[in-house]
Amino acid sequence: MTITSVWKKNAAATEFLLNEADAGGGEKLAREEPEAVSAARDDSALLDAYSRTVVSAVARVAPAVVNIDVKQRVKLRRGTRELSGNGSGFVITPDGFILTNSHVVHDASAMIVTLPDGREYPAQVTGDDPDTDLAVIRIDAPQLTHVRLADSENLRVGQLVVAIGNPLGFQASVTAGVISALGRSMHAQSGRLIDNIIQTDAALNPGNSGGPLVNSAGEVVGVNTAMIRPAQGICFAIASNTAKLVAGWLIRDGRIRRCYIGVAGQNVPIHRRIVRFYGLPLETAVLVVSIEKNSPAEHGGLREGDLIVAFNGQSIGSVHDLHKVLVGEQIGVSATLTIVRHTEKLELPILPAESR
Repeated sequence: MTITSVWKKNAAATEFLLNEADAGGGEKLAREEPEAVSAARDDSALLDAYSRTVVSAVARVAPAVVNIDVKQRVKLRRGTRELSGNGSGFVITPDGFILTNSHVVHDASAMIVTLPDGREYPAQVTGDDPDTDLAVIRIDAPQLTHVRLADSENLRVGQLVVAIGNPLGFQASVTAGVISALGRSMHAQSGRLIDNIIQTDAALNPGNSGGPLVNSAGEVVGVNTAMIRPAQGICFAIASNTAKLVAGWLIRDGRIRRCYIGVAGQNVPIHRRIVRFYGLPLETAVLVVSIEKNSPAEHGGLREGDLIVAFNGQSIGSVHDLHKVLVGEQIGVSATLTIVRHTEKLELPILPAESR
């Protein structure tokens, strides 16, 4: 077959296809692949619905998200030095209360809040709680849009979430992802464990701290707080239920009251024979390593080497469990500490005091 004849054959085939398309042959070709065409249309519809969901959520919340420029004075050997930083926050009440991270505004000497419409206002710290890495600040500004805090107990792994903030100074940046895990714990800068942390793969960067994590309904489900720098797609937010509780206390009292009993402890396993003999629900306890002088623990008769297994009937299996029960409502209220001393189970009266 010559080159000329091959060209003529290809040209004829091309003309045939063009004629088929003009005569409705394109529909015939489409009918030959109905599944592929249908799948493409379904994917397009799903992507359009996803886009509309994200756009709607952002439209509801973005007008309440602010940028916070912070000045902090740091003491040095040769005097003080003023450092600059920035983070995110969001308006939670129409009268100017803004929720953000403690590490964004802690020890701030001056703060300027920039609203989405460009207005700038000085801000003051209403309350700061490093133990949960949350803080409330306030501005005096009219016509503020505020957000709604959702019930984080209704969250499910895999649920769509959107993060809004000012990463690296790029204001009103939006990222989307899913909830990767629930119920995580992480250490605050104060060293205390924060419970009920949400893990998400919605991208966060420095400057996102304090911004909202939003569900598909445009409700805030978390406060963005941290990411693991070497990793990708592992970011964390403080659950909205924790944020509601802490924000309420900070607005009312300006601080969070917590109690303490005056012990240093560590997590240890309990001998199986003791667990079985006393029918203990947990196989771990808090070993009392040291006791502060004149502390509630000392006055209650606690000794080094004791194993704390319960507080007011609530099982204690770790130092974290003990921190969870030592809340402000326990200050000055008589309680019962259940311990194992050697092989003997004892109940000691204790009067928790306010943490200094």
